[in-house]
Amino acid sequence: MTDNIAHVSLTRPLETLADQLGRSFTEFGFAVVSDHGIDEDLIARAERMSRAFFALPEDAKRGYFIEGSGGARGYTPYRTEKAVGQDTTDLKEFWHVGRSLPAGDPLEEFMPANVWPAQLPEFRETFERLYAEFDKAGLKILSAIAVHLGLEPDWFDATVDQGNSVLRLLHYPPIRDAKGVENAEGAVRAAPHGDINTITLLLGAEEAGLELLSQQGEWIPVSPRPGALAVNIGDMLSRLTNDRLRSTIHRVVNPEGEASRRSRFSMPFFLHFRPDFVIETLPQCVDADHPDQYEPLSSHDFLMQRLREINLAK
Repeated sequence: MTDNIAHVSLTRPLETLADQLGRSFTEFGFAVVSDHGIDEDLIARAERMSRAFFALPEDAKRGYFIEGSGGARGYTPYRTEKAVGQDTTDLKEFWHVGRSLPAGDPLEEFMPANVWPAQLPEFRETFERLYAEFDKAGLKILSAIAVHLGLEPDWFDATVDQGNSVLRLLHYPPIRDAKGVENAEGAVRAAPHGDINTITLLLGAEEAGLELLSQQGEWIPVSPRPGALAVNIGDMLSRLTNDRLRSTIHRVVNPEGEASRRSRFSMPFFLHFRPDFVIETLPQCVDADHPDQYEPLSSHDFLMQRLREINLAK
């Protein structure tokens, strides 16, 4: 079953990419992308920086928690976020890096300034560069999606120019029972959820645990090779395409064996539309069998609506 999730090189011709990614996103909402152009040394440095930050003392990390920010920048403590419809919080902590805008930019009100941990001098340069590389890879994938939808290859360029994208550094600590004993094979670290954004590009999914829910109701593991990206459709793109491209429910579970007793780290890039882009169903995604399900809504309004649902905004 997992072999049906497309494993695609971004060096393939655009028409081939459009076909392979389009079919995989339609069926699974997921694909695996290799040869994405993000430098391996940069990825390795970012992974070291992420581990170094989460290894800091709790008080030091909490010094970068910004009350009332909805987790938009800096640190969000362990067990803060929860999936829509869930009563319990996820077993994770994370750090957010957003887009840096020049002072006075018209979109500045939507994108607060980044904060950077003083304890790690190379942190800012590393993650600003990684953010930019994710942006480039995302545009290549969106070009293939545009062609699959019958649009011009650059159709999405203007919609995500200065988009409110977020790079998240994720840490799932080892899970312990009430007595402090590591004993949680199969426990859910991140409850079933869909992503809010346009598309998500994920580094670190080679560590077992990421699973998607198929249309047949089966949980399917997503297992890229090291360095490859797991890419999935977010709710914004699903809305734009009238659910032709599926924003698939997925979760992170604690694997079995030795891996169940160690931390899990990953780095998803949540690629967003511009805050002022109005998500309005594409005409080619509407017909007699698929009536339009959605009213037009700005990406910012949709984002805030969803952040309230997951306990990150009031």
